[in-house]
Amino acid sequence: MDERQLRVLRELGELGSVTAAAEALMVTPSAISQQLRLLQRSVPVPLTEREGRRLVLTPAGRALAGAAIEVEAALARARHSVEEFLGRADGLVSVAAFHSAAAAFWPHLVRALSAPDSPRLTFADEDVPQNDFPLLTREYDIVLAHRLDHAAPWPGTVSATALLHEPLDVALPAGHPLTAKRRLTPRDVAGEPWITVHDGFPLMATIEAIAAAADRRLHLAHRINEFAVVAEVVAAGAGIALMPRWTARPHPDVVLRPLVGVSARRHVDALHRPERTARTAVRTVLGELRRAAAAISGRAAGDTETRD
Repeated sequence: MDERQLRVLRELGELGSVTAAAEALMVTPSAISQQLRLLQRSVPVPLTEREGRRLVLTPAGRALAGAAIEVEAALARARHSVEEFLGRADGLVSVAAFHSAAAAFWPHLVRALSAPDSPRLTFADEDVPQNDFPLLTREYDIVLAHRLDHAAPWPGTVSATALLHEPLDVALPAGHPLTAKRRLTPRDVAGEPWITVHDGFPLMATIEAIAAAADRRLHLAHRINEFAVVAEVVAAGAGIALMPRWTARPHPDVVLRPLVGVSARRHVDALHRPERTARTAVRTVLGELRRAAAAISGRAAGDTETRD
């Protein structure tokens, strides 16, 4: 039993197929199968089984894959021991984020980590369905992800640092009759044309909850994921939308009103593989992300309940 074999087992469990694991590890499917055979020789119970045409983990395989996370974390700490000893805080840290989190957090990181001995940052925007955020931790040191209150928690294969618990408000064009109300219910907004995200993205669950609470089907007029574009389309009068209260950039012709009667909040978290925090530079960036989140929520506490 060695690190490569445990890594193969872990990736098979997470990705669900030999082909996907081979692509993730940049090897051939036959190499994956060979490593699994070698690992199986050292374990007295079956680690995999056939489920139709797919190879899946048995309960014993899942238990060993879970233990592999701890093994990788320990090995990562060992590899980085010299870096830790030398105090290398200026290592390269890759950070991915969905668009509104990137706009809110990245400027803080750039300003806070500008000293020569600070971590060197590389950014990438990744707008993916909720279930795909954990998979991005294979490619990036830190992934800023979001999920709704009632969504399933992040899988145990990743660690999550909570950053924000952000309200989602109804965005209206300035002058819309509903701006006269301080709070809106699902029945208030159910008859409006909606600008919303594509299927599979977190906010769709709240849209569905609004429809259920109002007991009517909503008219989903436009599908746009980028909130800056959504704000422009709302301001032009093409419909209403859900907008994050703190991380979306304010628009002078858009009014936000809180929504009552359904759960309308999202968690913004920093996801990473447990072994990544063996690096001083990664821990430094996580610390700055927590400070940025405190500043964002602190500013919001001093604002009025919504933006007019």
